[in-house]
Amino acid sequence: MHRNPSQRFNVLMTVVVGAFLVAACSGGKSQPAGPGAGQGAPAVTVVSVRSEAVPMTSELPGRTAPYLIAELRPQVGGIVKQRLFTEGSEVKAGQVLYQIDPATYQAAYDSARANLARADANVQAARLKAERYAQLVGIEAVSKQANDDAAAALKQAQAEVASAKAEVDRAKIDLDFTRVSSPISGRIGRSSVTPGALVTANQAAALATVQKLDPIYVDVTQSSAELLKLRRDLADGRLKRAGSEAVPVSLVLEDGSLYGSEGKLEFSEITVDQGTGSVTLRAVFPNPKGELLPGMYVRARLAQGVNSDAILVPHAALSRDARGNATVMVVDGESKVESRVVTTVQSQGDAWVVTHGLAAGERVIVEGLQKVRPGAAVQAQEAGAAGSSAPAPVAGAPAAAK
Repeated sequence: MHRNPSQRFNVLMTVVVGAFLVAACSGGKSQPAGPGAGQGAPAVTVVSVRSEAVPMTSELPGRTAPYLIAELRPQVGGIVKQRLFTEGSEVKAGQVLYQIDPATYQAAYDSARANLARADANVQAARLKAERYAQLVGIEAVSKQANDDAAAALKQAQAEVASAKAEVDRAKIDLDFTRVSSPISGRIGRSSVTPGALVTANQAAALATVQKLDPIYVDVTQSSAELLKLRRDLADGRLKRAGSEAVPVSLVLEDGSLYGSEGKLEFSEITVDQGTGSVTLRAVFPNPKGELLPGMYVRARLAQGVNSDAILVPHAALSRDARGNATVMVVDGESKVESRVVTTVQSQGDAWVVTHGLAAGERVIVEGLQKVRPGAAVQAQEAGAAGSSAPAPVAGAPAAAK
């Protein structure tokens, strides 16, 4: 049977509408629910923070410097005959390092000794004459003027002896200076002269340099603003002194490794550098193996006090807002999320040291932060409990500056 076009269009529309109705009915029964539909609040892992005493440390840049340093310069002129050391070796205090040709100085010393012997002989003759004249003047066998002249001649002869002795001492000093010795024990560097070189007294260029490297100094700088803040915190009681003994210092080398021995803070400079606005602190470290060499760049970690009310927050819990402020998500007593701005002063182990913004006992979210927003209800599970993979913060971990 043939239908006209209008009838075929009506039949087709009836089939299409029926198909849509069937699909709608079946979809309402079997389509999976959207995210969160028919489910409870999202689960998060939290850590209950607590206040504890935390040592506050500062990591400051610095460089190593020799404990003692001596630049060797000749005090007499002449030709260098011998170099009596190996460059880069250890030398002892008093060890002869260079020998300058002593011939002219030996001759001057011998001449001075001869002059002293002649002066001693003149004193002997003058003494005998003065003693005889002193006896003869009593019986008027010689005049008083002659007696006075004999006494004066004796004193003049004695003065010449004293002058001759001084000349001998000076000549002996010059002769000794032909042997250039090390004033300190330490490691000697390269030599600037070789045998045959002409050197002069008190020349500008050093023959060599000796440095004592065990122990060794580490000079670090701290801004005067940080130093003032530290003193205020100590005065106000926000920080307590770590003790009356010398402040311990640990050292981080250029490659990031920790130096094996701990040092002590020696002193703090009393003047602020006008160019940098910083104060120099000097620490001393043992260096028996010679690992630390002068001029090395290092970072020193100094314990500058103890904060008795600090709070440790795991690194995973902290983030930054659009303004760069440190924030954490806190679960309140009604199991709702609250965003909290906190103040961090340094990192310690795997946690941040927080001084403001949190109170002991509050629960901080460490896992599941991507599923929550401020004001939302959550199911909080304590870190370390069954089913939780987030580790609890470790208290008392080694300190590292922020």
